[in-house]
Amino acid sequence: MAKRRKIGLDDLPKWLRNKKTPHKRKYLSGERILPPPITGKEKVTELLKKSFLAFNSARLKEGCRLFTEKMLKSNVTMGISLSGALTPAGIGASCIVPLMKAGFVDWIVTTGANMYHDLHFAFNKPVHVGTPNVSDADLRKNEVVRIYDVFLDYKHSLLGTDKTLQRIILQKEFRKEMGSAEFHYKIGKYAAMMEEENGLKDVSILAAGFRYGVPIYSSSPGDSSIGMDIAALELDGIKLRINPSIDVNETASIVLNAKKRKGKSGVIIVGGGSPKNFVLQTQPHIQEVLMLPDVGHDYFLQFTDARPDTGGLSGATPREAVSWGKVNPKKLPDAVVCYTDSTIALPILAHYSLANHKKRKLKRLYQSRQEMMEQLKKTYFKSTSRIDINKKWEIR
Repeated sequence: MAKRRKIGLDDLPKWLRNKKTPHKRKYLSGERILPPPITGKEKVTELLKKSFLAFNSARLKEGCRLFTEKMLKSNVTMGISLSGALTPAGIGASCIVPLMKAGFVDWIVTTGANMYHDLHFAFNKPVHVGTPNVSDADLRKNEVVRIYDVFLDYKHSLLGTDKTLQRIILQKEFRKEMGSAEFHYKIGKYAAMMEEENGLKDVSILAAGFRYGVPIYSSSPGDSSIGMDIAALELDGIKLRINPSIDVNETASIVLNAKKRKGKSGVIIVGGGSPKNFVLQTQPHIQEVLMLPDVGHDYFLQFTDARPDTGGLSGATPREAVSWGKVNPKKLPDAVVCYTDSTIALPILAHYSLANHKKRKLKRLYQSRQEMMEQLKKTYFKSTSRIDINKKWEIR
């Protein structure tokens, strides 16, 4: 039998052997993809490190490392936006509350719907695992409400939550104008009380916001059952008003305060939609509208299933956000987008960060709202570009 001859570089054509490749070493500097077989004994951190090597698994690993190694430094103020039906899926209790409790989340922007469904847990109104393969007409007949594969009792869980929430809103402390953070903090006080009465602990984001001083904003407070409950009580003459301008200024003051203290601002975008825009528009509000100097958020991590090429905000990349001043262009290496379901990504992110980073001291930004707003006003009033509201302006 003839000996097999090894093919070496000398067998390549001369033009190919002598071709200049000055950047090859840099491009091939990543770890070799040769993972060990999975045994079933691995912990999440080990599995993430050794087996999540390409495509969105690699982006998830990058996101977990970015969050844990950079975004959780003590000088970083961490905001998170939550969209999609996360709380009825149990993500609030399993992921968001532990992150808040550990000091890993300093402020939140979410939908009114997420906060409404969050109250089921505080009020001890059961939410059940269901199935999408069912007759919705039959569900309606049997007074069961479906969120894909999550089932709720129409009378007990929904109407029961509405009636409890309405009784809370009827308390005197709600009969005034306020921002959504103050509204949620006040609701959170009752949610925390009802958690304890029901023998529960740390199952509600709103209750955790009250306990740990995390301000919770809603970019669309009227677009939910909470908004509908407020609207119903307004017909009876209640004087509660949620003023969105308060939220716009307060969220901007949080980001400005982080930068003024020579710190950094990081954001986790879960899903997209209005909460994504609201948490990111803090920078255009500071730079474009208030005309104060800043350069954008320093860290950006997003979990989404939306494509960028349709032009929607949910799929807009951090590179596009740079053009709006939302993200610091020098920090693009510290911007990760992972295209996956948030109910997959968040439990892994929460586990990885809690396993690999010690708890941070709570910033309790809710209690600092007035101080941060005074700083924003002081900086704005010093600005030479501030518009004079007392001057008669010609409209062109």
